[in-house]
Amino acid sequence: MDLEAQIQLLIDNAPRDGITPNLISAISPALKAIAQKLRYSQYYILQSSEGNWVLTTLSNRTNPGLEKRVVYAFPTIQDVSLISTAGLDPQMLTKIVPATHILFQLVALEPVDSIVFLETPGQTTHTFEVRRSELEKLMQQQLRKMRSPKHIPPDIA
Repeated sequence: MDLEAQIQLLIDNAPRDGITPNLISAISPALKAIAQKLRYSQYYILQSSEGNWVLTTLSNRTNPGLEKRVVYAFPTIQDVSLISTAGLDPQMLTKIVPATHILFQLVALEPVDSIVFLETPGQTTHTFEVRRSELEKLMQQQLRKMRSPKHIPPDIA
């Protein structure tokens, strides 16, 4: 599924609250810009039986007090076992998710600091990390562009 189709699916499945579809549309350039850097258009995400994404807490080797919480995104279903034994747990499910949807969810996942995309099947060494703070910054820039005076229609009055 190409990135345009992924964004359209996000918009189509958004709550019809008069805000969310427009918000997705406004931030879609940021989602696409990051998704274009990824090797795959969709990844596998490990989930609990309730549908919650599985978090992994990583500690800094040199400073064990520094921790970050990540969600891994796997290029193939077989790669889940490279990182986590949770993939072997029958209570855990693996779901394939379009890349832009993973990025969109990242903003809503408060306890998550990053999504770590594994980019080479069978290996854990080639990853692409997307920090929530960086994604939020990009989205804010997009929203500011949308609110800039040049986007106000001349016939608004």
